[in-house]
Amino acid sequence: MAKVLLENIKRRFNNVTAIEDITFEIPDGEFWVLVGPSGCGKSTILRTIAGLESATSGKLFIGDRLMNDIPARQRDVAMVFQNYALYPHMTVAQNIAFGLQMRKIDQKTIQERVVTVARSLSLEHLLDRKPKQLSGGQQQRVALGRAIARQPQLFLLDEPLSNLDAQLRDDTRAELKQLHQELGITTIYVTHDQVEAMTLADKIVVLNRGRIQQIGEPQSIYARPANLMVATFLGNPPMNVLSAIYQGNGFDVSGQLLTIPPDVQGNLNLAPGQSFNLGIRPEHIYINEPPRRRQEEGGELTVEVKVVEPLGRETLIRASLPGSSVLLNVQVGGGVRLHPGDRMKLQLDLNQLFIFDSSTGETLYPLM
Repeated sequence: MAKVLLENIKRRFNNVTAIEDITFEIPDGEFWVLVGPSGCGKSTILRTIAGLESATSGKLFIGDRLMNDIPARQRDVAMVFQNYALYPHMTVAQNIAFGLQMRKIDQKTIQERVVTVARSLSLEHLLDRKPKQLSGGQQQRVALGRAIARQPQLFLLDEPLSNLDAQLRDDTRAELKQLHQELGITTIYVTHDQVEAMTLADKIVVLNRGRIQQIGEPQSIYARPANLMVATFLGNPPMNVLSAIYQGNGFDVSGQLLTIPPDVQGNLNLAPGQSFNLGIRPEHIYINEPPRRRQEEGGELTVEVKVVEPLGRETLIRASLPGSSVLLNVQVGGGVRLHPGDRMKLQLDLNQLFIFDSSTGETLYPLM
């Protein structure tokens, strides 16, 4: 096991900068997730750590050893790819053992590790099968088993669950978390799926356009996003964003007025005519039954229902403000009956309001 330190890592491809000024330190034994939209640089960071890419500038340490000029095969890391990369002509046992054989581990130790790893991943009954005889989830576990058998100081996982169906992805995600708790090996996991990031990570690194947007524990980032990109990327359904103009006595949102929470008035220097983006998460919008701790007045908007998506225990409503094409996501109980075209009043819990700079996207409220 080892800590990982990146200092001002930059990677350029000709005239294109893939990652810029990437700096963070992962303590020994922690599970970190790199998350962001496609093209944000997360896989480039992972491949640079693995030694499959070379940093244009900056320093990379695994443990206390500078790795910039160390080839991939000497870094003692194990990487699991999105496409599994299993050898089709080998059995499950042979695939798991392959890395150990390449390192010339004695045969007795190899057999012991293969059996141990197969048992931990529920693969012991599949050891004689070949990859084409396995399901996608079983192939994924074999790829994980091959990495675990090596007992590396660092695990690198590049979107390993993206090819699985929804139920299998949920099951395998839980297995991954349990395995990490048992093995305690430093792990870096790349995904664009914010649910995977929130559920797996000790800490999340949110990336966009090759730069770090925010680093922190999942719930802390969810509650205190640094900017609009982070706020809208983490959360399912995503945060609602409303364009608003400060009018002196409140925020004008498509001709409707929202009062200003007292904390906002005390912490922001607002001038009439200023434009802002207001954020509110779906779980903080209510119909019929307002929240117990809401402000009594000033958080009401009239909307028109556009789409109704029953999900069983709850229903997702997508509704628009009059004269606006922006749809608000609202979560209501599964027993609520609404139809497209219905008009209704929403009660926003203004104590849960976010305010973003309309030009930079930086979070102005709540304060970080």
